[in-house]
Amino acid sequence: MTLSRRKLLSIGTAGLAGTLLPFTPLMAQTKIGAFTLTSLSDGSLTLPASMVLDPIAENDRDSAIAEFGIGEVMTPPCNVTLLQTGERNILFDVGAGPEFMSSAGFLLDALDEIGLAPNDITDIVFTHAHPDHLWGLVDDFDDLLFPNARHMMGQQEWDYWTNPETIDTIDEGRTTFAVGAARRLARIEDTITFFNDGDEILTGVAARATFGHTPGHMAFEVRQGTNAMMILGDCIGNDHIALAHPTWKTGSDQDMDMGAATRVSMLDQITSDQIPVLGFHMKGNGVGRIERAGDGYRFIQGI
Repeated sequence: MTLSRRKLLSIGTAGLAGTLLPFTPLMAQTKIGAFTLTSLSDGSLTLPASMVLDPIAENDRDSAIAEFGIGEVMTPPCNVTLLQTGERNILFDVGAGPEFMSSAGFLLDALDEIGLAPNDITDIVFTHAHPDHLWGLVDDFDDLLFPNARHMMGQQEWDYWTNPETIDTIDEGRTTFAVGAARRLARIEDTITFFNDGDEILTGVAARATFGHTPGHMAFEVRQGTNAMMILGDCIGNDHIALAHPTWKTGSDQDMDMGAATRVSMLDQITSDQIPVLGFHMKGNGVGRIERAGDGYRFIQGI
């Protein structure tokens, strides 16, 4: 029997005792008109909670820790979106790949579970170029992992990560992000297609500028008639503090002020228009609705 990296890691201590745990990806399929959207698990991140909490005022931070039971480590899920329409298999982001952290990088296993191989992917659309969204672009030999796919990214996001000055001007803790992004984007620089805010990048898919988390972050509204879903990426980065207190700054955003303004705007739109969402770091498979709750919002899984 051949075991993938995910299946090997899933053995854990149970595997040492001789019991193989089953591979059970978090996954959900949603129909939007003739489109099928599938949430595919790339695993999860393991991050110090301080990365999110440090910019929050101390009293508010202590209150949030108690309210949401936040410990020293956060383990948000990573939910990659697959959109299938006719003959096209479109990925929104490509996960972390094997180099970022051991708890993530399992997109190929999730694709395999639904009968798709890397060669079957026809299009890749990037929300932004952080490692957990981009580094799965290439394999261990720096060859493109999805060789038949065309690639699309927002012009502003591309310009930022391919600018040689970014490595010197980015926050010191994100230097490896810049190095890794530049290396991977160089592999597609001759074939990349760019888009801007409001562009219909594919039939029924419109780009929505959601800057702040990164300089050119994009969300995407998938629409068929009156049916729609918003692919959030990281413009709303979690299902607790970001919703209950959207105006609070978070250290996961590169521009914290702009990130907060973007969250407020996006939350107002999706709740007013009652658009379901697929969030990269929302709990479970990331599919659900966001509704108003007091002065903030809350995430309801499922639609």
